[in-house]
Amino acid sequence: MHIALWIVLAILVCLAVLAGRYFYSNVHYDESLMAKAGRAGFAEKRAALPDGSVIAYGEGPDNGPALLLIHGQTVAWEDYDTVLPELSKSFHVFAVDCYGHGGSSRRADLYSCRANGEALVWFMNNVVKADCYLSGHSSGGVLAAWIAANALGRVDGLVLEDPPLFSVTPEEIQEGKGAFAWYDAYIVTHDFLSQRDETDFTLYYLKHGYLLSLFGGLKEKVVQSAAQYRHANPGRPIQLSWVPHAWLRTLLYMDQYDPQFGDAFYDGSWMAGVDQESMLKNIRCPVIYLKANTQYGKDGVLYAANTDDDADKVENLIPDCERIGIKSGHDIHFEHPDVFLSAFEKLQKG
Repeated sequence: MHIALWIVLAILVCLAVLAGRYFYSNVHYDESLMAKAGRAGFAEKRAALPDGSVIAYGEGPDNGPALLLIHGQTVAWEDYDTVLPELSKSFHVFAVDCYGHGGSSRRADLYSCRANGEALVWFMNNVVKADCYLSGHSSGGVLAAWIAANALGRVDGLVLEDPPLFSVTPEEIQEGKGAFAWYDAYIVTHDFLSQRDETDFTLYYLKHGYLLSLFGGLKEKVVQSAAQYRHANPGRPIQLSWVPHAWLRTLLYMDQYDPQFGDAFYDGSWMAGVDQESMLKNIRCPVIYLKANTQYGKDGVLYAANTDDDADKVENLIPDCERIGIKSGHDIHFEHPDVFLSAFEKLQKG
């Protein structure tokens, strides 16, 4: 009897230790990744542009040709933490914060593909000071495509990571039942800016975003836990120990995100003056296009950056394009860093 009791107690202690380790690593996961990036030589810097705006960026050691990374919406340059150490072995990496994100300027007049693109061309000329490889994720992929098309001869190779090309304007993204980003991002940012009751965008997003509606009965518990965490930890990004880190990863950077940036996608001003077909036709460097497999929810909502037809169009319009489909969520560099890294190896080998 005593032996059985001791065995049960030992099992309970082991389970408690394992649970404690899980909760701790879940909350401190990003800190561990950024510590590795720091040991690899990355440091955060800022560049002041002639118009008074600022671009914050992370720069790694000079171990090869320049590589410019452009993140997706609601995050920051640190979102590349899973791949920065490995990339720094072969490249001189510059990972920027887009306007309205991270430490870069929050100015609504800069929230367009053209304005941000022109600023990053200036960044290439005055900070990178060299031709470079280029990669953009999601909306950053649209921006990277614009740069490659308008800085001819300056981009040696381009990795497009699941950009919403031909599903980026308000008209395109609402086709059919609509795309995930319309419900989880652009409607939410627009509605947030239209009300005055809630001033904390992160909490508003958790209450009204599409993603948490997929959590079923857990949604209210997540929202309640987030509000409690915010109250107890003002000024810190919301982290919930019992929710898997990958599910709410964007919360790490959302406090530094300007909802007016998302509103530029809601009203279409982000793509003002940009013709996607002409842009893609004008890209002259080799391109690897990483496309996460297209999926649809039970409600018919597109759970992908764009449709397969749109992806075919992208591939056919770019003169030198290799398309790689992958069973993955939207953040390929986070979920499948090996696939993301191999794309650069292919570009370098030619």
